[in-house]
Amino acid sequence: MSELTNTRLLDRVACPADLRRLERKQLPQLADELRAFLLDSISQTGGHFASNLGAVELTVALHYVFDTPNDRLVWDVGHQSYPHKVLTGRRERMGSMRKKGGLAGFPKREESEYDTFGVGHSSTSIGAALGFAEAAKLRGEGRHAIAVIGDGSMTAGQAIEALFNAGHRDVNLLVILNDNEMSISPNVGAFNNYLAKLLSGKFYNGFRNASGKMLDVMPTLKELAKKGEESVKGFFTPASFFEELGFNYIGPIDGNNLETLLATLSNIKKLSGPQFLHIVTKKGHGYKLAVDDPVKYHAVTPFTPENGMTGSKGGKISFTQVFGDWLCDMAAQDQRLVAITPAMREGSGLVRFEKEFPTRYFDVGIAEQHAVTFAAGLACEGLKPVVAIYSTFLQRAYDQLIHDVALQNLDVTFAIDRAGLVGADGPTHAGAFDLSFLRCIPNMAVLAPADENECRQMLYTAWQHNGPAAVRYPRGAGNGTAIEAAMSALPWGKGEVRRTGGKVAILAFGTVFEAALQAGEVLDASVVNMRFVKPLDVELVRQLAASHDLLVTVEENAIMGGAGSAVLEALAAAGIARPVLQLGLPDSYVEHGEQKELQADCGLDAAGIAAAIRVRLG
Repeated sequence: MSELTNTRLLDRVACPADLRRLERKQLPQLADELRAFLLDSISQTGGHFASNLGAVELTVALHYVFDTPNDRLVWDVGHQSYPHKVLTGRRERMGSMRKKGGLAGFPKREESEYDTFGVGHSSTSIGAALGFAEAAKLRGEGRHAIAVIGDGSMTAGQAIEALFNAGHRDVNLLVILNDNEMSISPNVGAFNNYLAKLLSGKFYNGFRNASGKMLDVMPTLKELAKKGEESVKGFFTPASFFEELGFNYIGPIDGNNLETLLATLSNIKKLSGPQFLHIVTKKGHGYKLAVDDPVKYHAVTPFTPENGMTGSKGGKISFTQVFGDWLCDMAAQDQRLVAITPAMREGSGLVRFEKEFPTRYFDVGIAEQHAVTFAAGLACEGLKPVVAIYSTFLQRAYDQLIHDVALQNLDVTFAIDRAGLVGADGPTHAGAFDLSFLRCIPNMAVLAPADENECRQMLYTAWQHNGPAAVRYPRGAGNGTAIEAAMSALPWGKGEVRRTGGKVAILAFGTVFEAALQAGEVLDASVVNMRFVKPLDVELVRQLAASHDLLVTVEENAIMGGAGSAVLEALAAAGIARPVLQLGLPDSYVEHGEQKELQADCGLDAAGIAAAIRVRLG
């Protein structure tokens, strides 16, 4: 026993094959070491924290029981994948997590053969794992496909669609519901764990296949999970629901009990057909501060493990807070305002609004499509909904945006956070395409503020507009511009010339304006804060083309189809032939790193803008 205690097992595990060479009795020590390693590592790099601590035992058990990577393991979203990264050969690189050139914060196929499917958005795991399972069947390969999904992700329609399709497929698919949010009845304990292990065994499976009614004579199983409004379990009795879908339902079991997991997974591995294992874990398990406040410790910046203290963030206000404050101020003035978020209360700045206006606050869960159509229904009844959503998540509701809102010209305001590059979260979360996919929609207005105060005034401007309007703003703080408490509408569809110069005119859309202005000072160029992507200030564009030899458009959006393209279209429609240099995000995915360094890599800082103009001028 002393040898086990004094030897760090984690150092001996370079891959899951090494893990499987350990004795089963050594695994609890390995799990403890893995949790301690994660605490030390994430406290230095930041990243997703509480959910990863809660998934340590599950990760150890999965890689011990199943033959990964031959057996395909898919993590939903990837918030729980750090222990997986450590055990699959990336332990020495964990210090580079989410940094430029380092490990991604989510599973990524290019990074490891153990990352079978790239993720970042929720609720994709079941569909992907089903694809793996069907492929194995078609090829005659006896491999397993395992999807690990959280209870929050199970609220999304895509996950339910995949379940409906998967349950009646004759494939070796295991769906593991990692329930780490809702309280579970006291039946989750030693007896329930024993029962779950029994039910995953061959005797029960054979009896179930013969009778089809095993659960009907065991009513206690149907009472094991406590119903709750915010958990998927609240919508149905778990066993009967999943059984009706064609799954063999097992659980709920204690997902932080390694021995229970090992026994249950070992039994499930021997079964054929779709299996559904319901486990209950504790977010932040093993670190009291995270257990006590899993929301705060869901994603963290570097902190001191002893007390959870983080470094100072500085005094600048974030664009998210600008929106949250505006929303509360506007709601106090107009009773018609209602706010909608698809499970992003904290991230979108709605915490204060929920407290002050609880009856006008709607969190619809991870259901972006529903959020937009729900807003359309509210607008039809004369309310004025504001949909607070990340740019990357609005992509998931594109049909609803077009068909349910814009086609009917409904008065819905979209507050689009995380526009442009988002830094450490990387390409899965970057808002690189919203200007392109929004401006092509009839009836849609698109506004891009240059700074914090203009963001507040633009939100008010969009609010006053009778029809669908979107205000897009970046992650993090701006340049510290003072914010006026008073709200006044900006001239609709009009840009603002901020500097008059020589032969070059720089047309900036959004917060790249500051860098454009600095470049304009160096080059003695005219600089314009365009403000509106749609409706574009066409008259101003024509005037600038008439008085300058070169127009330069700058945007933190994909160049293809973006604001620069709108300028080119306006010139072409007017029959004006004038050279235009388009600066923006490249036709490739920008990897993770610090926002400033990524912007510089894309040539969107002052030096990059000036250099590109000099090259064009020759």
